[in-house]
Amino acid sequence: MIELALMNSEEYQTYLSSAIKYYAEEKVLSGNWKQEESIRKAEEEYTKLLPKGEKTERNFLYTIRKDDEAVGIIWLAQKSEKLGFIYDIHIVEKYQGNGYAKEALKQIENVGQKLGMKKIGLHVFGHNKAARGLYEKLGYETTNVLMEKEI
Repeated sequence: MIELALMNSEEYQTYLSSAIKYYAEEKVLSGNWKQEESIRKAEEEYTKLLPKGEKTERNFLYTIRKDDEAVGIIWLAQKSEKLGFIYDIHIVEKYQGNGYAKEALKQIENVGQKLGMKKIGLHVFGHNKAARGLYEKLGYETTNVLMEKEI
């Protein structure tokens, strides 16, 4: 059984530095950004979304813990009274495959319900087939598909 614990500022700083790097890499891999601009653009997006860091209103950043060990993170934002959005979920590589993401997603749904949310959305990069499979198993449905082709 895992537990969700709100991030403290030290955990947030650790998360932010790795999240910016990972997000920049994903945007380059998906063809959205050029390598040389990716870190700057990722930093700008995080600054816009979390202007007060882990204390930004209507944003709930959790460390996922298993037996007092940090095994990952999950970030839920309340976009409106009834709509939530999971901006990020990440399980540390050595803990992947143990069902922690699945359990964290179920627990974040409970958090959302307590906040009055009726729906939770998320984004997944098209090339991340493992994550897409997990979300589909948990009942998330595809609402939009963007496609492009290099010519």
